[in-house]
Amino acid sequence: MTTTTTTAAAMAGLTDADAALLQLGRTLKESGYSFTTVTPATHERVNRRPGNATAGNLRDVFGWSRPFAPDLLPGPIADLLRTAGAVDTSGELWRSRVRFSSYDGELFVHSAFPTDAPDSVFLGPDTYRMADAAAACASSRSVTRAVDIGCGTGAGAITVAKRAPGSEVVAVDINDNALRYARINAALAGADRVRPVRSNLLDDVDGSFDLIVSNPPFMIDPAGRTYRDGGGPGGHELSLAIIDVAAKRLSPGGSLVLFSGCGIVDGRDPLREAAAQRLAGAGLNWAYREVDPDVYDEELDGPAYARAERIAVVLLTATRPR
Repeated sequence: MTTTTTTAAAMAGLTDADAALLQLGRTLKESGYSFTTVTPATHERVNRRPGNATAGNLRDVFGWSRPFAPDLLPGPIADLLRTAGAVDTSGELWRSRVRFSSYDGELFVHSAFPTDAPDSVFLGPDTYRMADAAAACASSRSVTRAVDIGCGTGAGAITVAKRAPGSEVVAVDINDNALRYARINAALAGADRVRPVRSNLLDDVDGSFDLIVSNPPFMIDPAGRTYRDGGGPGGHELSLAIIDVAAKRLSPGGSLVLFSGCGIVDGRDPLREAAAQRLAGAGLNWAYREVDPDVYDEELDGPAYARAERIAVVLLTATRPR
């Protein structure tokens, strides 16, 4: 492990296992590794193709989460995986317990596929969309204090911090595994102003914010997985709670960027209707639009979305006038 990485890990308060993941990320980045993470359904389809059962390179191991022969990895990378406790060596073929995904010139560590565990940390297409919207908002205004609610990998917080270099950026989550990855990813990106904090919404964070960004869970998930289930009968409970919090904690001129989703029923968008009720009288100027009108179509086959004609991903922005 290099002195630079050791110093960065110590400054970020990382454990030895975390520092190994940090160094692994640096090593992959230096090698030119990149990977765009797709939806779970696409991931499964691609891995089912002939010839994709086992890994043949680093992208297969750390992107596609394919099992691999122990001698496939260079020795230093295999050592870092073992030090991090991030590899399953119980079978003839090994499996990485983490993935590394690319966005905005950075690498982000998160949970391996499939993300079945309750504390899984997922980065995927919705993360990219939310971070793009957060980047545009952060670039267009003065931000001195920002927060990413339900930060997951910390991608939103890190994206904002890069565009508001003098700002304090808080990354909150109730998932300790997410906070761990956010801390590692912030160190990997050199985003030393990102501060991961365990908090349910903003319960354990004081003060107001110039920018609140969030990509909360918004699916109806019968398994109740924390990273996926948005709560309530329509999966909207958490998104609506974030709107309520933002209405109380935005500074004058401050904005909320909320990336969410909704099952459209008989042409109606229940999330938009509920959001309009929450925002009525809140003193915020807001806009709502569909970013993609038809996603996660495989979910329409299950009972949770039996009444939905499509699932849309949406972007709600709300600003408090100065």
